[in-house]
Amino acid sequence: MRIDFTPSPRPTVGVEWELALVDRTSRDLANRASDLFAAAQPHLPHPERLHRELLRNTVEVVTGVCDNARQATGQMRDTLRAVLPVADELGLDLFGAGAHPFASWSGQQLSSGHRYEELINRTQWWGRQMLIWGVHVHVGLPERGRVLGVLNGLLNHYPHLLALSASSPVWAGVDTGYASTRALMFQQLPTAGLPFQFTDWAEYEAFAHDQLTTGVIDELSEIRWDVRPAPHLGTVEHRVCDGVSTLEELGALTALVHCLAIDLDDRLAAGEEVGTLPPWHVQENKWRAARYGLDAIVILDAQSNEKLVTDDLADTLERLEPVARRLDCVEELRSVDDLLRRGASYQRQRAVAAATGGDLVAVVDSVVTELRESLA
Repeated sequence: MRIDFTPSPRPTVGVEWELALVDRTSRDLANRASDLFAAAQPHLPHPERLHRELLRNTVEVVTGVCDNARQATGQMRDTLRAVLPVADELGLDLFGAGAHPFASWSGQQLSSGHRYEELINRTQWWGRQMLIWGVHVHVGLPERGRVLGVLNGLLNHYPHLLALSASSPVWAGVDTGYASTRALMFQQLPTAGLPFQFTDWAEYEAFAHDQLTTGVIDELSEIRWDVRPAPHLGTVEHRVCDGVSTLEELGALTALVHCLAIDLDDRLAAGEEVGTLPPWHVQENKWRAARYGLDAIVILDAQSNEKLVTDDLADTLERLEPVARRLDCVEELRSVDDLLRRGASYQRQRAVAAATGGDLVAVVDSVVTELRESLA
C-alpha cells in the first residue's frame, strides 16, 4: 500500500482546540453545539474554523496554516471573541480542560453522522465514556523520509507536554489521584494511545495496509495515536496535550511542540542520530506524567537515566531558544516558564476544590473564568 506524503515547503504549524459547552447555571455539560453553530456562523470571520465533534457538548476551534504560535493564537482569539457573545446569549460558557469534573456520560448526546455512530457501535461502553478534550498541534515537515524519525523523537518529550497541559484530575465527581485522567481514558479506544516506532515509511505503509485489510480501520484518520503522521496535510500531528483553559497556555504548548519538531527535523536532515527511547520507557513516562504531572521523574534515555520533568524542561527550553528565534516564537516558548510558576491546570483545579470544600461547580467556574479572561 502506498501512502503519499504532501511535503510542507516551510515549517508551518496549525492547532485544533477542543472545548466543552457548559450550562451557565448548573455548570453541567450542555448538548447544544448545534444551537451555538447556527447562531455563531453569521458572526465568525472564518466560519470554517469552528467544527463539530463526536459529542454535542463539544466544539473544536481550529487555525489555518500558520507560521508560528503567535499567529495561531491570534487566529484562535479572533474566532473565540466572535463565539463568546453568541454563547452568552444562549446561556452557555466555554470550558477548556481535559475532562469535566462531575458530568455523567449517560446524559451526553452523539453528533449526527455515520462515522460517529460507527465509532460508538464498535467501542460501546468505552466509547461512551469519552468525555475528554485535548489540543492537537500539526507541524509541517518537508521530507517524508524524516517524518517517522521526528515522530519517534517527539515521544522522548511526551511526558513534558502531558505534564504541562494536564487538566483532568477529577472524573465523575471523584479526584482520581492522577494529573491527567484523559490520557489513560483515551488510550482505551482501538488504535488510540502510543504509536508504534517504525524505522521507515515502508513499515508504516505495511501497518496501514494490515489495519485496512483486517477491518480495524476504514481510513487512515481512524489511527488515533497520540502522535501520528497526517500525510495528506504534510504534517506530524501531536495529540498528547489535555485541553487548556487560556490562550497563553495554548501559545506556550504550541511553541514548544513546533520547536521540538523542527529541531528534530533539522538534526535528522544534518545526519544526526536522534536517540529514541525504548517503547517500555515511553510507556512508563506516559503513565508517570499522567499520574504525577509536574512532579513526575521521567526516564531520559535507553541507559535509564532519570530527572525531574521540570528540571529537564528547563534544559530543553534553553536548548530550543535558537529554533524559537528562527520560528519567531521566543516569547511564546519562554511563557512555558510562566506556566510552571503559575502551576498546571490540574494543580489550579485542586487548589480551588481545596479552598471551597470540594465544590466542583466552583472548579468549573474557575476554568471558565480563566478562558474568558485570557480572551479579554
